[in-house]
Amino acid sequence: MTGRVYLVGAGPGDARLITLKGLDCIEKGDVIVYDRLANPSLLRKAKPGAEKIYVGKRTDRHTMKQEDISRLLVDLALAGKTVVRLKGGDPTVFGRGGEEAELLRKHGIPYEIVPGITAAISVPAYAGIPVTHRDLASSVSIIAGHESPDKLDLSINWEKVTNATGTLVFMMGVANIGYISKQLIAHGRPPETPVALVRWGTRAEQETLTGTLADIEQKVLDAGFKPPAVTVVGEVVNQREQLLWAEAMPLFGKRILVTRSRSQASDLVRGIEELGGEPYEFPVIQISMPSGAALERTDEALSRLETYDWAFFTSVNGVDYFFKHLERLGKDIRALYKARIAAVGPATLAALRERGIAAEELPGRFQAEGLLEAYGPELVPGQSVLLPRGDLARAWLPEALRDQGLAVTEAVMYETVPAGEKDEELIKLLEKGRIHAVTFTSSSTVTHLLAALSGMGVADPVAALRGAEIACIGPVTARTAEEAGLRVSILAKEATIPSLIEALCDWKERGASV
Repeated sequence: MTGRVYLVGAGPGDARLITLKGLDCIEKGDVIVYDRLANPSLLRKAKPGAEKIYVGKRTDRHTMKQEDISRLLVDLALAGKTVVRLKGGDPTVFGRGGEEAELLRKHGIPYEIVPGITAAISVPAYAGIPVTHRDLASSVSIIAGHESPDKLDLSINWEKVTNATGTLVFMMGVANIGYISKQLIAHGRPPETPVALVRWGTRAEQETLTGTLADIEQKVLDAGFKPPAVTVVGEVVNQREQLLWAEAMPLFGKRILVTRSRSQASDLVRGIEELGGEPYEFPVIQISMPSGAALERTDEALSRLETYDWAFFTSVNGVDYFFKHLERLGKDIRALYKARIAAVGPATLAALRERGIAAEELPGRFQAEGLLEAYGPELVPGQSVLLPRGDLARAWLPEALRDQGLAVTEAVMYETVPAGEKDEELIKLLEKGRIHAVTFTSSSTVTHLLAALSGMGVADPVAALRGAEIACIGPVTARTAEEAGLRVSILAKEATIPSLIEALCDWKERGASV
């Protein structure tokens, strides 16, 4: 049975700019054939077991010739595969999608073209440059600029193109910027016409260089400005001074590694994105139900909920899994009627309130130590305490409570295990210094990240992280990181995700280079 091919535009670089349909295709593809300009994080949306084939091209090196790429799509589809050809930008705007579709049609292979947001308009927009403007430019031309000068002369009618529209956008024209500028001036554009080159637009590496047709070539040489970049020519470039927005955001230019489990990472990822940073998700842990003897002990602890005088919840996970266990056992919160319920930290408190439990809010520090500070005088020897927690929770709290004469039952609500993912792109980013900060939200994320890097062949995981700032959610996590040999430079004032994000912004504002 013949498969199907989806020619999908991945957008300009920011993974969030892919279309909903494009994302749907990635999630159901058996094979993802992707290029250099498609954000690697999109590959993590593929279903388990999906094959990923890199066919990227650079100015100086092609992994695979275009004819071979087209033939590969045909062969995969004829083998019955659902194939996603993932291209940067839009597949039909200098993406050679038409050529691939033509060969697919010739072989009778069903295909769909899924448009993407082209870099021609989105990259300038992220640099604060609208390609059209009512007062400055009512039309725009999109021109391929990467061919050699002799080929450019064959493909471009300079006399007509130069003044055909108010704005000219050249795709991949950095190497030819001098020749392009000279041709535009020779055919009627004033030498003082504004020009902007935007490199790696919408990504953490975004860099913008401005000048005029007369001086932009020298500026490119002086700055060592390299592709890939979009070149914008026209008066709209001057709008950048007023409309610059992405580069003004608090975390712009920073790629931040998020190591939390995927189920927990959303708030941190969303917070980084909303402030202009680029989160890179690499979950090193996953949370699951306990099993075997551990589950039996949990069931025993929950079989006598009516006997506890106190229930201390110390994490959102503890709350979530506590209620999953209640449902599994056919119980509800009424069985805990006798206990005073307290929460460590505002997130844990909110998780309980979402389930209709008005728990006591723990004042002061959002750590286990704060429990004794808050309730010390009220903790009476002989009272019974329930601690719903994870298997890796610190021993400090139950030991301290037992020292005061209380009967403590530790109920393991969930287990923390390695996520087991491998990510070659992460290794490359670390080697090139393109991970600017690493976030740790628990001691387990520290130990599991180092183990994951080692498992991926990194000889010295601590050394691999030295090019990035280490950000920790609290002193306990920071202590684990420092004991492992890492230097912690960003520490949240409170053990919460909002506080961690605020600490990242403070770090950037203190003068971290972009």
